Order: sequence, then C-alpha cells, then structure tokens
Amino acid sequence: MKAYLPDTAATQDLGRRLGEVLGAGDVVVLSGELGAGKTTLAQGVACGLGVKGMVTSPTFTLIQEHTGRLPFYHLDVYRLEEADAALELGLEEYFYGQGVTVIEWGERLASLLPAEYLVVSLEYAPGGGRMATLMARGEHYRQLIAALRARYGSNVPQGEPSANTQLGTD
Repeated sequence: MKAYLPDTAATQDLGRRLGEVLGAGDVVVLSGELGAGKTTLAQGVACGLGVKGMVTSPTFTLIQEHTGRLPFYHLDVYRLEEADAALELGLEEYFYGQGVTVIEWGERLASLLPAEYLVVSLEYAPGGGRMATLMARGEHYRQLIAALRARYGSNVPQGEPSANTQLGTD
C-alpha cells in the first residue's frame, strides 16, 4: 500500500490510523532517510494507541515505553553500531510481549526481527511531501493492511500526488 503524505499532519494521521488497528505483539519497522518522518509517524501510532503525553525520538535512550490502550514500545536503533549490540536490550520481550513495538531504523536489526512484521518506508516525494509504502512481512500484516483499508476506505491516502487532490487518491 502506498500513501502520499503532503505534510506532517498527514503523516501523523496515517500513524494514528495504523495505531488504531495494531494489536498486542505487533512490530512495525520504520525506514527512511534522516528527516523522512519516522518519528512523526511513530507519534501518530502512539496517538492511535491512546498514549497521552509527549512522544519523542529515543535516539539517545534507544527505547521509550509508553502506556496507552496497549503498551507502546518506541525504539530508535540509529546509533547502534551492530545488530548484536541490540541483544542486550531484551528485544524478545518487546517483540513477543503484550504491546506494540515501533522501531525507527529497524532494518538495522534485520537478523533479529521476528519472522513477521510490518515495514513502513518513508521517502521524499517529488515536489514535496512524503511517500509512505506499507509492506507486510507475513499473513498477519497483510490482513492488518487490509483492515486499515477496510476501516478507513478512501480516507486512507493512496498513490502518487495528484493535481486534483491533496491526498493523491488516484
């Protein structure tokens, strides 16, 4: 699924909608260049999970835990030199626990990720804004993307930027 995100509000809104359909044990890997909107999307997921208070990038602390409808585990592994260094973080407790785990720069942990997870890749769109690509790694996440579409229908931004609509629903 592709979504054109013209601004920060749209990025947060996609995250919020995603957070509303995520369940216990779900893992979301956020990838993209610096400044592509990973933390903004994670803030939206937190909102969709009912997290109250400020959600910031855990770049220096690596993991932040928040309370909402489900526990929200926000990881940022940008500063990790090697994937094996993350083993000390007790990732299994997050990946297979009762909360939702969102990992910025999660592709750096490829060898440690569970067999199934959702990837949200953010990249700069020509002419401004961002393109988000949601990719399922496993049947559960294919169903999750389908649930997102079913729940929000045409209100989920999709496709490329369009001259006719800000959300690019072509």
